[in-house]
Amino acid sequence: MSDNESQLPARSTGTLPTLSGEQSLNRYLAEIKKFPVLTAEQEYMLAKRYAEHQDPEAAKQLVTSHLRLVAKIAMGYRGYGLPVSELISEGNIGLMQGVKKFEPERGFRLATYAMWWIKASMQEFILRSWSLVKMGTTAAQKKLFFNLRRMKKNLDAYEDSDLHPDQVKAIATKLGVSETEVVNMNRRMMMGGDASLNVSFNDEGEGQWQDLLEDQGPLQDEMVAEAEEAGLRHALLAEAMESLNERERHILTQRRLIDDPKTLEELSQEYNVSRERVRQIEVRAFEKLQKAMLRVANDRRLLTAA
Repeated sequence: MSDNESQLPARSTGTLPTLSGEQSLNRYLAEIKKFPVLTAEQEYMLAKRYAEHQDPEAAKQLVTSHLRLVAKIAMGYRGYGLPVSELISEGNIGLMQGVKKFEPERGFRLATYAMWWIKASMQEFILRSWSLVKMGTTAAQKKLFFNLRRMKKNLDAYEDSDLHPDQVKAIATKLGVSETEVVNMNRRMMMGGDASLNVSFNDEGEGQWQDLLEDQGPLQDEMVAEAEEAGLRHALLAEAMESLNERERHILTQRRLIDDPKTLEELSQEYNVSRERVRQIEVRAFEKLQKAMLRVANDRRLLTAA
């Protein structure tokens, strides 16, 4: 056995945990906490093994080590009146897709990449489930649907009431949709309603939503791991950004790295060039950044191995 193989976690046995009528959500959450969190090196080797050899055991270990991430994301969508167990099941499908398409050589951790697949899977499920009220399917309408509750909260608007005209205008302006769309979406979501905190997790009546209110925060070891991971990603990005010139850094930052990105038109006016030229610079800068991050990640991996 090579040194690298000896660093992999022990091979798991049995089947993946499932949510069914015979198992409550509480038991499922307790069960998935038993799976170990992989180190960056273990994750990299497993991902390489799956990418190169399609090893199902490697894929299984990558999936099970991220089941807690799926559950955590699912809790964030529980305000849409859908069972958390179903959200988790959909998120697990997204996780598996993320594992299948993950490219470890790019230098990112699986959690960073798979998170988008997980959220996309859950959001599509929510939109399908709300089809009775003819949910919109454009990007702007989806953005409105998944941000309306948060923005109402920020505006101190009551969850189950109509919005004040000033609030409607503020939300419409922020999300780039019409005021009519905001009003209609709010009323549709009011009709859908939220699940009662006294509703049971399953048909057996085992556990209620209010049971989760005791402590929604992450465990201490998860907080430390997430903070360390975020610090590594930030350091990696900062070092890779040094490979770009000042204009490339600014355009890439304004287009992809801030919460409210600028449009091509805004940046074209700022630099007195065409929108197409700004787009070309953005694409080139992103490609350079990807290569730089891969190079930096490989350099750090070699230093760690030495």
